[in-house]
Amino acid sequence: MVKIRLTRLGKHKSPFYRIVAVDSKCKRDGDFIELIGTVNPKDGAIKIDEKLTLELLNKGAQPSETIKNFLKQEGIWKKYLDSKSTATTDKKKPAAAKKEATAKRTGKKYLKLKAKKATKKAAPAASTEVSTEPKAE
Repeated sequence: MVKIRLTRLGKHKSPFYRIVAVDSKCKRDGDFIELIGTVNPKDGAIKIDEKLTLELLNKGAQPSETIKNFLKQEGIWKKYLDSKSTATTDKKKPAAAKKEATAKRTGKKYLKLKAKKATKKAAPAASTEVSTEPKAE
């Protein structure tokens, strides 16, 4: 799984972070797939490549909590959620496609299967009926 997280750089007591896309099994400061941005905590500067980040998020990359907070702060997370919601509404079938799907269900094979299922359901129901007439002795 690809994660978007921080990797530490800089001297002792002078941290500097890179925002990177990395395989979740790799070390914190190990090899990374893509460099997305940087964070300098001393002056509070955050630089993120918006286009690349959105591309990775749409492909399924999971951001860490800290990165998610940075993305919200920069407004990228909202754009990602908006693009995600519009993508799901685009996938809905239009009316013409629904009519075509129902037309396929009216074929001979479908009708035979439907009739067969109906007889199977009716047969056990008839055998489980309880007789109210008294038994003749």
